[in-house]
Amino acid sequence: MTLSPLPAIMLEPMVRAALLEDLGRAGDVTTDAIVPRDRHTTTVLAARQQGIIAGLDLAMLAFKLIDPNVEMTVERADGSDVAQGETIASVSGPARAILTAERTALNFLCHLSGIATATAAIVSAIRGHKAKIVCTRKTTPGLRAIEKYAVRAGGGANHRFGLDDAILIKDNHIAIAGGIRPAMERARMSVGHLVKVEVEVDMLAQLEEALALAPDAVLLDNMSVDDLRKAVAMVDGRAVTEASGRITAAIAPAVAATGIDLISIGWLTHSAPILDIGLDYREL
Repeated sequence: MTLSPLPAIMLEPMVRAALLEDLGRAGDVTTDAIVPRDRHTTTVLAARQQGIIAGLDLAMLAFKLIDPNVEMTVERADGSDVAQGETIASVSGPARAILTAERTALNFLCHLSGIATATAAIVSAIRGHKAKIVCTRKTTPGLRAIEKYAVRAGGGANHRFGLDDAILIKDNHIAIAGGIRPAMERARMSVGHLVKVEVEVDMLAQLEEALALAPDAVLLDNMSVDDLRKAVAMVDGRAVTEASGRITAAIAPAVAATGIDLISIGWLTHSAPILDIGLDYREL
């Protein structure tokens, strides 16, 4: 899968807000006091551990929003697997700008690379099966687009981006509507032909009821591996099948072996640990 970069116009508000939060009311008083205005320097972004890179465009933007004269030369692009100690990019230019933007650049880069690395581990664990790993809407407020981008950088795919992408009828919708049938019938009546309808079930009896109403996809929530296998056989290609519910790299292969189409994992975006990346000074 080709990893397409996100447009800069989407990234700038996030990076600008992060920089303004860090600069506060008086700017970088430490750097401004210590580093001469005319000092130029060269630094490198280096991996402290093995992983998958994501977020270089945000890091670059952080430096350039402080000073457009900063230049970044990328050695390992987003989506690349890097080894511990490997140089990811070099950053050269006014020293004050580089030091001021350092933490913001690294916050984005470490966080997104962590998501990409965690995603890649799950993708690797189910290699050989048809299932795809997808993320969810369990994202950091304001950072959804870039966190979902990081999932793609790690070889995963995206579920819906928001409430307006598709209809996903969950357990509370079913309870309030009075059942699967009234929920699905109302959903079908309210949207156009291009909007997909998915329904969540957690028992095989619910799945049988849902299949009679021809959903586009079924979300099999917190089912055992044995029930997932039975569910996939029941669906028999009539809808996209999606498994979810506390799925880790340890159990993902067994879930994928059931023949499921998608495995959705919320912790990839809400709880993945960062990838440790540092900015190191290099003497000229």
